[in-house]
Amino acid sequence: MTITLDVLNHLSFGKRVRLHRLMYEHGPGNGRLLILPIDQGMEHGPRDFFPNPVSADPDFQFKLALEGKYSGIALHLGLVEKYAGQYAGKVPIVLKINGKTSIPPDSHAISPMTASVEDAVRIGADAIGYTLYVGSPAQYDDMNQFRQVKHDADRYGMPVIMWAYPRGEAIEKKGGRDSLYAVDYAARVAAELGADVVKLNVPEIDERKKDQPAPYHSLDYDYRERVKHVIKSAGKTLVLFSGGSKISDDDVIHRAQVCLEEGAAGLIFGRNMWQREWDDAISMTKKLHELMKA
Repeated sequence: MTITLDVLNHLSFGKRVRLHRLMYEHGPGNGRLLILPIDQGMEHGPRDFFPNPVSADPDFQFKLALEGKYSGIALHLGLVEKYAGQYAGKVPIVLKINGKTSIPPDSHAISPMTASVEDAVRIGADAIGYTLYVGSPAQYDDMNQFRQVKHDADRYGMPVIMWAYPRGEAIEKKGGRDSLYAVDYAARVAAELGADVVKLNVPEIDERKKDQPAPYHSLDYDYRERVKHVIKSAGKTLVLFSGGSKISDDDVIHRAQVCLEEGAAGLIFGRNMWQREWDDAISMTKKLHELMKA
């Protein structure tokens, strides 16, 4: 299903121009987004590169984004400055402007600023990425930090992709970070705070379903229904679904197909792509392109 330009009409001219480049001039080219993230090195540490050691060199992901025709690559400023030079103008950049390590516990999670909207403009990025931890006890500081980011992004015409991640003690007591309640709440918060695009995990069903607040604890939604529900909660905020940790090929294709059929603007798959050896990564990328053109 093609995503038409109508979805961008409420945005400023600068944001529409930059999103147009990501959605129609790169990647599948029909309004879908296929983003390759490599922010996991900060978020998880070097261990994520162990399954495919050559991927520890960001040049691997840049080449994959270029030859695989991704809409863009999402990464932190230091990697852009050190590795993006030869790909300037060829691989669009989504600059992650905040982040954290996985060393402290997530009970009071917050991602400090690691770059600025001005940095994104300086390097020629087409969007910024901001991680907001929905439900964290540190959300007061997190939301205030994002308020300034949105102000700057609006001023510069820079699209905002929000990594909306449920985290914190209260979330864990109400079904967990991947529950329908938590992800659905995150989708709505992204819309309420003014994100242009939101990155979400697909809600999972587990034994803690009973701990979710009403009426979520009684909803017997299958995978497709959960996808459809959170897309609806995001409203006019475009939804990208994350691939998460590496899963089987069949699961990658099934999940991607359902998300796209239910109206997601695209996919943001990292480890499920670059933890593969080169030929396998290119092959899987081509399969995702075919799904997006359907």
